[in-house]
Amino acid sequence: MVARFNIPPGTDALWQQRLSLLLDSTDEGMFGIDLQGDCVFINRPGASLIGYEPAELLGRNMHALTHHSHPGGRPYLDSDCPIFNAFRQGLPCRIDSEVFWRRDGSSFPVEYSSQPILDGTEVRGAVITFVDITERRRAAEALQRAHDALQRSNDVLEQRVQERTLALSEALGRLRELSAYSERVREDERTRIAREVHDELGSLLVALKMDVNWLHKRLGEQAAREPEAAQDMRGQMRCKCQNMSRLIENAVDNVGRIITDLRPSILDHQGLWAALEWQAHEFAQSAELALEWCMSVPETLSLPEPAAMAVFRIFQEMLSNVGRHARASAIDVLIELRDAQLHLRVQDNGVGASPQALEAPTAYGVMGMRERARHLGGVLSIQSAPGEGSCFHLQIPLETP
Repeated sequence: MVARFNIPPGTDALWQQRLSLLLDSTDEGMFGIDLQGDCVFINRPGASLIGYEPAELLGRNMHALTHHSHPGGRPYLDSDCPIFNAFRQGLPCRIDSEVFWRRDGSSFPVEYSSQPILDGTEVRGAVITFVDITERRRAAEALQRAHDALQRSNDVLEQRVQERTLALSEALGRLRELSAYSERVREDERTRIAREVHDELGSLLVALKMDVNWLHKRLGEQAAREPEAAQDMRGQMRCKCQNMSRLIENAVDNVGRIITDLRPSILDHQGLWAALEWQAHEFAQSAELALEWCMSVPETLSLPEPAAMAVFRIFQEMLSNVGRHARASAIDVLIELRDAQLHLRVQDNGVGASPQALEAPTAYGVMGMRERARHLGGVLSIQSAPGEGSCFHLQIPLETP
């Protein structure tokens, strides 16, 4: 069907047909209205968009037909309609925030523009062009959703970066504190060893020097003595030599103890397993604790020297924690090889501790054990509760022969 138009008198019917074909060839809807809002022409795409044939719309009020309600369904008064206001005032308008309504009662988002039809200076009506912008809205909404999702992802990423940065900062702070603590421990150990060397070895050497000087002086006087006095002096010198021998034995014992504190010789001579057993029995004896010892490892199994020393130091720190904090009466030590891993467990029946205390930034002993375990590719776990004792469990992977 060819749409009808009010055209100036004398216009050739061929031109009317050509104009109709031109309007029908566009994708946009287009219609004209008079001052009452009644349709004077509409092209086929426009009629199709709202569900009609063009002939059904001629003479009908377009506002009441397709622009009667807001998007939510609220009535749209024609006195508020931008189309009417535009041609009443003789001004064009362009709107993209409203909907047109179809014949079946559904609506679609629309972008429309209204141009007044002027006869000289007098407004005769308006020409309205409109287009369905559903896909444009969908694309815009999808773009907005993508933007929102990207923004959320960026927010999550930024939050994670902040959390990781904070965690790294805290870890670095703890590492610095652990390093400072380790340095203090080393300095305290140096001070203790220096004090022992000065107080014990120094006093023994001074006593030996005094005895040697006494002997030297008495030997020089021996030729001038009477035989009876000389015999008596020889008895005194024998007693002095026996005393010097005891002083030397004490000095040797002290040197051995200091060397053992620095690095137990049993670790080099008999290996890690003997050193662990020796350390456990030494600790139990000195702390007056009942010891339950169980070790089940192949005799041929040996660890590289750095790993053996790390395991031994972790074991020493476990025992040290029991001695300093547990107030226990018994400890249970289990060492075994299971699932290609070395398991070393020290359990006590002491007062226990809260998880917060074991994870505190000042729990340098626990931090040191975990750092050593981490360097070995293993893990140190601790189970403890107030009044229930503590269990320190070291697991490190091993390559068994």
